[in-house]
Amino acid sequence: MNGKQLKNSILQWAIQGKLVPQDPNDEPASMLLERIRVEKEKLIKEKKIKKDKNESIIYRGEDNSYYEKFLATGEVKCIDEEIPFEIPQGWEWERIGNVFFVTKLAGFEYTKFFTKEALSASNPIPIVRAQNVRMGFFEENKNEAISEMLSNQLERSALNKKCLLMTFIGAGIGDTCIFPAERKNHLAPNVAKIEPLDDSISLDYAVFALMSPCGQRGVNAIKKSTAQPSLSMETIRKLLIPIPPLKEQKCISLKLSEALPLVEKYSKVQEEQNQLNVEIQYLLKKSILQEAIQGKLVPQIAEEGTAQELLEQIKTEKEKLVKDGKLKKSALTDSVIFKGDDNKYFEKNGNTEMNITDEIPFEIPDSWSWVRLNDICSYIQRGKSPKYSLIKKYPVVAQKCNQWSGFSIDKAQFIDPDTLSSYGEERILQDGDLMWNSTGLGTLGRMAIYCSTLNPYELAV
Repeated sequence: MNGKQLKNSILQWAIQGKLVPQDPNDEPASMLLERIRVEKEKLIKEKKIKKDKNESIIYRGEDNSYYEKFLATGEVKCIDEEIPFEIPQGWEWERIGNVFFVTKLAGFEYTKFFTKEALSASNPIPIVRAQNVRMGFFEENKNEAISEMLSNQLERSALNKKCLLMTFIGAGIGDTCIFPAERKNHLAPNVAKIEPLDDSISLDYAVFALMSPCGQRGVNAIKKSTAQPSLSMETIRKLLIPIPPLKEQKCISLKLSEALPLVEKYSKVQEEQNQLNVEIQYLLKKSILQEAIQGKLVPQIAEEGTAQELLEQIKTEKEKLVKDGKLKKSALTDSVIFKGDDNKYFEKNGNTEMNITDEIPFEIPDSWSWVRLNDICSYIQRGKSPKYSLIKKYPVVAQKCNQWSGFSIDKAQFIDPDTLSSYGEERILQDGDLMWNSTGLGTLGRMAIYCSTLNPYELAV
């Protein structure tokens, strides 16, 4: 289980009532919700908030199903499909909009009135953008601000007391945090204010509930349904969270405040370990390969002969291919690399000798030899630019077919069959041919061995 999974698991346990024990003597959540409804009516009468046309009460019927009654119309509907899990006795399911005041900076307010400036004495109110809100964390904007007069003019979207903030559009959609109210701020576009109607809901608990998999369920549904996801204020108001008794809310918040920093440490250590594992695997692979080409992986056996004898055989075979017309004479070279009495390396070409000690990266066993790649290959050449076709007959092995993990024909395109005759025999791939990416940042140096069993088509070029 990684850090994110562990965090989500703990949050989920918390909002299912499995993190701290229930106390039957605690005041049930139904009573605190009733107090909030009374406070809401008071605020409506004082014209501090508008009447909520969708205000509702969620309750459990005698048939154990969950129902929602809309107070404005009296309509009742079953909402069992919206309830993700059972909650303890004394808890209640509730819509965010029934216990919080949810609002934003209106678009017309932004375009008509908003003139953001640098934070200064004349513009002392920082504005809160989406990038200032991260899941569980608030970071004050130190670069943009508005005047006190403008903030007072747009009072509804001012932030002057502790509340929740949620991004409702963009990459961080659904990210929620607590605005600490250390000083006044003001909403900018893309961030919603979720302000408690009463102190019967712990903001610490509420933010944990909205951060949980359950709280993010509604957000994730929106993310998956549109190419450019956004949350309306009504969608936020309809989000469901479980409400425990107030005392238990505080106990849960305290326990999570103790546990989640430890989870963050665990997550960081795990990420470091994962990175170390990747690096170790890479370095181990390199180390084993290096040991192999230095002759340190397996013992040398004198009876197996020497590399120089093998090179003589290759030279003889190349001469035969030239004689048979299968190889150009230019493929023959007189290059011989040897170690002198002074322990320096020399390369002899015809009558010319050159000190190449600086090119030799390490010592090799006595029976081994350094050699130029050209001396042991019959053909080294880049592929030529093909004329592609939709006819899947002759695949073109391109750089994308060579991955660090190996060779794959799946990404190959195909040449026009009519152009195959323009390809010499040497350009047709054979089993055992080495394919080496010779260009491209990130792809340069990838190498694979061609194997016809991995090619379900006809010959490849």
